[in-house]
Amino acid sequence: MLSLLVLFVVVFELLSGRRRTAVLVVVATLGGLGLSMFLKELFGRERPTAVPHLMVESSASFPSGHSMLSSVVYLTLGALLARTTPSLKIKTVIITTAFFITFLIGLSRVFLGVHYPTDVAAGWTAGTAWALLCWVCASLIDRWIGSPEKPPSEKVI
Repeated sequence: MLSLLVLFVVVFELLSGRRRTAVLVVVATLGGLGLSMFLKELFGRERPTAVPHLMVESSASFPSGHSMLSSVVYLTLGALLARTTPSLKIKTVIITTAFFITFLIGLSRVFLGVHYPTDVAAGWTAGTAWALLCWVCASLIDRWIGSPEKPPSEKVI
């Protein structure tokens, strides 16, 4: 699901003439995936065995990749979407929704029996930190290069 969402957003941004935003989404997502794989390899924690797993998982348990990547993708997309409105109320709803979706995904990993709660907490933390780093880098680039890309104006006939 995340792959389809990212693909849709990247294609949309490219078709809208916002290449820098499309690149940010790709870098944030692939960078988060690489970081997740690195951390799983580094820690190599076994999955819980106290409860039967409701699905088959073969990678290491720590940190939860689903929790981490949902944090990366939903928080990055939420931050990008929040930048499009001046309304603090709407920004708050967007970011809160991104956090809520991320929370539910992490919670589901514990309920499925494939992660310890600490795996999920680590995934949330690492994913949020990565998304925040990407957001800060994008903001710095906007300051150095100029404001975020504006889509080409279209003439209405």
